[in-house]
Amino acid sequence: MANTAKDGETVIIKKYANRRLYNTRTSSYITLDHLAQMVKENVDFKVIDAKTGADLTHTILTQIIMDEEAGGTQMLPTNFLRQLISMYGNSMQALLPGYLEASMEHFRENQVKLRKAIEDSIGANPLAQLAQRNMEIFKAAASAFVPGAAAGAAEKASTGDHEELSTLRQQVEEMQKKLDKLVK
Repeated sequence: MANTAKDGETVIIKKYANRRLYNTRTSSYITLDHLAQMVKENVDFKVIDAKTGADLTHTILTQIIMDEEAGGTQMLPTNFLRQLISMYGNSMQALLPGYLEASMEHFRENQVKLRKAIEDSIGANPLAQLAQRNMEIFKAAASAFVPGAAAGAAEKASTGDHEELSTLRQQVEEMQKKLDKLVK
C-alpha cells in the first residue's frame, strides 16, 4: 500500500480545519477508514493539526474506535466502558494506560501462539490430512465431470500431474469398493 512508511519512518497526517486528513507521504486526502487500515497494516503514523502543529493522534484513534463501535462492530462491552469511565480522576488513572497496553500485548502474543498451535495440530492431524486429500480427490473428480474445466487444467498439467490424477482415480475406485462392502 502507498501508505507504508520506509524503514520505520512515521507517516505524517495533517488534519485541516475543514476536518480533512492529508497524507503527506502519498500527497493525497484520506479518510478515517484509510487510517484504520494503516493501523491494521502496522503503519506508524502521527496526526497533527495543520495550523497549530498539535498532536491529534490519540483523538483520531479514539474517533476511529467510536466509529467502529457505532457501526455495529461492537468489541468493547458496556460494563468495561463504564469501568473505564469511572477510572478517570481516580488515583489509579496513571497506572491504567500501562496496564491496558501490557494486557493487549499479552493478548496478541497469546493469539499468535494459539494460531500457531492450531496450525501445527491441523498439520499433524491425520484426519485433517485425509480431509485435504479428499478435497483433492473431489476436485479431480469434479474436473472430470465439468467440460472445459479439464481442458484448461490439461494445458497446464505436466506428465507428473497426469500420474497423480490416475493415482487419485485409483484411490477413489478403491474407496468406492470399500464403501460398497460396508453397505452390504
